[in-house]
Amino acid sequence: MEHSSDTNGRSANRRSFLKKGAFAAGTAALGVGFRETPIWAKQGPEEKSGRLTKGDAALIRLAAAAEILETDFWVQYNELGGIPNTSEVPGGSGNIAYTAALAKLDTDMSQYIHDNTDDEFTHQNFLNSYLMSRGAEPVSLERFRTLPGSAATGSSGIRRLTNLTQLTVDTSWWTRYRSSTKNPDFGDTFPPAVPSLAAGKHTAIPRTDADTNDSNFLQAIANTAAFHFPTIEQGGNSLYPSMAQRASSVEVLRILISIGPTETMHFQTWSDKAGNAPALTAVDPVTNVSVTFPDLSSAGEDLKANLIMPEPCPFLSAELPPCSIIRPTETKGAAMAVVSFLTAMGLFIGQTPAFFEFLQDLAEDADDAKRGIA
Repeated sequence: MEHSSDTNGRSANRRSFLKKGAFAAGTAALGVGFRETPIWAKQGPEEKSGRLTKGDAALIRLAAAAEILETDFWVQYNELGGIPNTSEVPGGSGNIAYTAALAKLDTDMSQYIHDNTDDEFTHQNFLNSYLMSRGAEPVSLERFRTLPGSAATGSSGIRRLTNLTQLTVDTSWWTRYRSSTKNPDFGDTFPPAVPSLAAGKHTAIPRTDADTNDSNFLQAIANTAAFHFPTIEQGGNSLYPSMAQRASSVEVLRILISIGPTETMHFQTWSDKAGNAPALTAVDPVTNVSVTFPDLSSAGEDLKANLIMPEPCPFLSAELPPCSIIRPTETKGAAMAVVSFLTAMGLFIGQTPAFFEFLQDLAEDADDAKRGIA
């Protein structure tokens, strides 16, 4: 976190407050993957920023944590529905039934899942290596790898940082990017494309082989995953440009604006595939939670599946003409907004209070970064 001389006392007090567990565990979180430098990020008075400004180091740390988190859950998807156990993405042996259900959306789904997973590995590894190359503290949360993953055929069975079996998925990004009159940076809100995904808790992977016995329910699991993919990637799609506005170093700015567009490529790919989800209604035999996927192929303008290009919308000022943009990109509170969004999704159900506390601290440090000259 970048501080002027009059904020050092406030920082110390806030960190002491965090250590006492005063922040609620459910308000924020970012996680990690397993192929990372085995050095724990420290909960000290200040993490070492080396030759970077405190603000720039905080921005890169948050990005590293986010990428490590993405790696963790993409590995789970790849083990079961991608191309498992390759030199780029180790682990798993595949689940034939789940892979087939995903393929109903696109026959190349397994390749896309594998390649997205590979990308996240390279992001987390680069960002932590960059921090160390500049004498700054890298990020690792291996001590929080405590969650059980899938027990279905194909899973490696290793412990996880993220939970893909109790998701509440907000699909309002679908209508947000199809709206020509609204922008979330202006306080506008948007209806979800799949309302039932926003109610209850849904699994996006088979929990056990029993989940593969009913083909309709298995397809619902695959459909849930297909909407979870772009829901996650649109978060990174906005986070990087939001953080870039706070960077002091041109080099750190270059990193953020170079990685960010890859998240956009992921998002558009997955938003296209989600539109192919077969229409169905299914009930989870374990939780009795129902989910309904509508037919979006013939829906109206704000829902139609093939309208995947971002519709021009208001930007910066209502006095300016509409522009096709990524949204939101407001920088104030962006890091905390993202971690709150991920927490509300249920991605970290089962994690410890220390996990939420530590990762909230990372987000606060990033939000405290101030653009300067480096």
